[in-house]
Amino acid sequence: MDEKIKYEIEFPITSSPQLLYQYISTPSGLSEWFADNVNSRGEFFTFIWNDSEEKARLSSKKTGEKVKFRWVDDNNKDGEYFFEMKILVDEITKDVSLLVTDFALQNDVEESKQLWENQISDLKHVLGSV
Repeated sequence: MDEKIKYEIEFPITSSPQLLYQYISTPSGLSEWFADNVNSRGEFFTFIWNDSEEKARLSSKKTGEKVKFRWVDDNNKDGEYFFEMKILVDEITKDVSLLVTDFALQNDVEESKQLWENQISDLKHVLGSV
């Protein structure tokens, strides 16, 4: 199987870190922009898009700052890949941005980044941060 490579992409967002955190860390928040539907049972989140379903474990979080989801297999065993969303606040300007860390196959990185662009655009719309 081809190795996926890690990449990071940063998005400026006009929002308070507290409000933004609600949208990246809760099933109801995530289902408003990230997936068609998101369910959670304990630390396990199920992301549903059209006919596909992916399961991830909330492997770490720091309230108000970041969440990290690790993809799991059908037996809830941790996979190799994860995605992380980290809220960054500039100490001087107080500008807020969201740093996304994800993995994609070498040939799919640009397409994957474009997908994040579209999803973050939806997030900004939900936040009223257009």
